[in-house]
Amino acid sequence: MRILLLGSGGREHALAWKIKKSAWANPLFIAPGNPGTASCGTNVPLDISDFDKIGSFCREEKIEMIIVGPEELLVNGLYDYFKSNTDLEHIRFIGPSKFGAQLEGSKAFAKEFMRRHNIPTADYREFNADNYAEGIEYIKNHPLPIVIKADGLAAGKGVLVCQNHLEALAEFELMIQDSKFGEASRTVVVEQFLTGIECSVFVITDGKSYRILPEAKDYKRIGEGDTGLNTGGMGAISPVPFATPAFMHKVEETIIKPTVNGLDKEGINYTGFIFFGLINVEGNPFVIEYNCRMGDPETEVVMARLESDLISLCIAATMKELDKADIKFDPRAAATIMAVSKGYPLGYNKGYPIHGLDQPLGKNSMLFHAGTKEKDGEIVTNGGRVLCVTSSAATLKEAVGASLKALSKIEFEGIYYRRDIGYEFPE
Repeated sequence: MRILLLGSGGREHALAWKIKKSAWANPLFIAPGNPGTASCGTNVPLDISDFDKIGSFCREEKIEMIIVGPEELLVNGLYDYFKSNTDLEHIRFIGPSKFGAQLEGSKAFAKEFMRRHNIPTADYREFNADNYAEGIEYIKNHPLPIVIKADGLAAGKGVLVCQNHLEALAEFELMIQDSKFGEASRTVVVEQFLTGIECSVFVITDGKSYRILPEAKDYKRIGEGDTGLNTGGMGAISPVPFATPAFMHKVEETIIKPTVNGLDKEGINYTGFIFFGLINVEGNPFVIEYNCRMGDPETEVVMARLESDLISLCIAATMKELDKADIKFDPRAAATIMAVSKGYPLGYNKGYPIHGLDQPLGKNSMLFHAGTKEKDGEIVTNGGRVLCVTSSAATLKEAVGASLKALSKIEFEGIYYRRDIGYEFPE
């Protein structure tokens, strides 16, 4: 099957690595990809924001399946573009329609969807320029802390936890009156703060049935002990120790089933991945957010633990036959640790040579490229999150240790990574 994977980060390298293992994948193209994905298939220098160019490539190469990594393409309607072209509509598409992608693209849409289907989530209200004054009064009387969210996509920066009312009011004003996040903050969701520990649950769905993938927990803060600024993710683990069978049963019954049933009931076209960002509040799961794609760096541990053929699952999803598909996990623990550029998540420089990429990392360790590129015959840094190592082992502690040992062989100017991933789960 001729497959096109869209994206260029660590998530796409992990997906490409997993797809390469499939008996179905021949050939695999990655657009635009990175130096790591080049070992899994053929990188294609496409501007993936240009739907016409993607369509032309698919026609030329007779692509049979598309798997979408980044959310922007789905929120902007790539699925709808393909289904509106008679010579492209036959291509199997892993990703929801533009309407379905609102689960991630609009926090207000997602909250209203959860309210309609009785899915546990934090209490909230939404506001815009028309009811701005009402929002001011609501915030003044809201218990602390307060969560302020830009409705749309804001490059991971649109969610703020405010510790006092003055801060919350200032951010509310910046978002709505001063367009702090442009179109994304025309509508603002003001949300109850939930206290607990977070985890990520993933499913692949055909819009009616689903299969649950390995769960994960990521680490957003730049500093050890979960301190400092938020990032795109400094590491992840799977399985999650507190995600017991009893907890996961609650997740499935109160969140996953109502979500998929709600999509079906409302006629929302959704074939692909759903990422449930959850928080465990005294043993009960609540939805913090939906994503309409796989997460990063969670994908790097989820794919390491998924033993089933990913493309077989994708084919079953496009044929509306996921209810017949088997899914198997590696029982071992997996841990990924992300190496980032000095200064990240604020300012950082690019173009530093990366040394040690040819070193053997260990039998059960894999290196995934994120922000890298090839320049003058060598691999250099090209982003804040540069690369990560994922390791599998009998225990979480051993998996983290193996990833740290492997990362110690990699060097570039200003390299930094957390050494405490999984710290709250001592064994």
